[in-house]
Amino acid sequence: MSERSGHLIYPVILCGGSGTRLWPASRESMPKQFTPLINPDSSTFQDTARRLTDDGVFARATVLTSSDARFIVAEQLAQAGIAADIILEPDRRDSAAAVAVATLHAAAQDPEAVVLIMAADHVIGDTPAFVEAARAAAAGARAGQIMTLGVTPTAPATGYGYIRVGEPLDDVSGNHRVARFVEKPDRAGAERLIAEGALWNSGYFLFRADVMLAELEAYAPEILEATQAALAGAVRDLDFVRLDAAAFGRAPKTSIDYAVMERTERAGVRPVSFPWSDVGTWDAVWEVLPRDADGNALRGRVETVDTRGSLIHSEGDHLTTVVGLDDVVVVATADAVLVTSKARASQVKDLVANLRAKAYPEADAHRRMYRPWGWYQRIDIGERFQVKRIMVTPGGRLSLQKHFHRAEHWVVVKGTAEVTLNDAVVLVHENEAVYLPIGSMHRLTNPGKIPLELIEVQVGSYTGEDDIIRVEDIYGR
Repeated sequence: MSERSGHLIYPVILCGGSGTRLWPASRESMPKQFTPLINPDSSTFQDTARRLTDDGVFARATVLTSSDARFIVAEQLAQAGIAADIILEPDRRDSAAAVAVATLHAAAQDPEAVVLIMAADHVIGDTPAFVEAARAAAAGARAGQIMTLGVTPTAPATGYGYIRVGEPLDDVSGNHRVARFVEKPDRAGAERLIAEGALWNSGYFLFRADVMLAELEAYAPEILEATQAALAGAVRDLDFVRLDAAAFGRAPKTSIDYAVMERTERAGVRPVSFPWSDVGTWDAVWEVLPRDADGNALRGRVETVDTRGSLIHSEGDHLTTVVGLDDVVVVATADAVLVTSKARASQVKDLVANLRAKAYPEADAHRRMYRPWGWYQRIDIGERFQVKRIMVTPGGRLSLQKHFHRAEHWVVVKGTAEVTLNDAVVLVHENEAVYLPIGSMHRLTNPGKIPLELIEVQVGSYTGEDDIIRVEDIYGR
């Protein structure tokens, strides 16, 4: 074991989920871990990454995410001033395959590296306590245990799994063996478990890379083989490592809990008591947000009358008002509104499934769609036209492209645009416009130091996003 890996922890952030229970704020195009639901100034992914910046405790982080989210991950890390390795999963195979990839990646640096697996969408209220818990659990990991952080329950929650705590691993560390993992119970079962001293299963794991690889070989060899092949066939794409899709697709779709943790003889637990939540539902968001004298958690432009114990979340410039309701969740976004009781908030996932079945675009796509060069937002759409607002970050460049069914008009409202139109390249300044005929080859670049904003008016027989023929793209799409 090297001196470096002997004391540093190799953190891994898993952020491949879609967070459908927090619709409409969280959608496939911008999942909850990248959305400022709790902290108005940063996402839970950024908050998670910031907890790992003590270079006396943590090595460089690794992030596993989907290909579609790669530029969001890179941008949010850059905003936070944090460097990390970013590995792209070709599809979702659940946590076992992700943990296997992360373990193999760490083992390539040091076979006995201590790996910390974390979710990107959890809220932890005490960073120093978390860091100290990770250091204490790492001692158990170095001794050969696969440690998890078990959170002291604050309520009989039915949305979490539980851990029955076994005998101490030693006389001094405070780490214990896991006696048993327990599936999500009903309320009476949760109350019994808490009375017996059981802990919430946070889903955070610490282990030596060689130990986890041995357990995967013993209990989930198909997953280990598939992920080894996926890493062996991986290619570098800009600043990302893209796993081989065919090999990764062979990995059985299952969680690390089922694949290893519930079967291993090495499971250990570190009891912790810092504030923690997986904020998986809107009622859980209400639990962690500051609340007023009436018990209301209010975000955005909101006014209430005779309303108590409720979460009212309003995005953008919309004014959202609630009168005479208790214990409700109201979420208003640019294109969708959710109203539910807090008690039924977990059923939002069923609602999203219904929306998908009926092909509502709002089920997965926000009105504002993020791209590696910035974002666009639909303003209006009609039978033969569409109007969009487009923002291009400094240095951002759209693909060189053409359309078969529409012409476009670009009007610059902020900044300066460099526009390629067939063989010509022109600068378009504020309050100036350019016309792009059907079939013309064109590209938009922001050569300036400030964000470029423009209004795009599309006119033609079809204005869908699939009427884009890319000829050249610096982002490899």
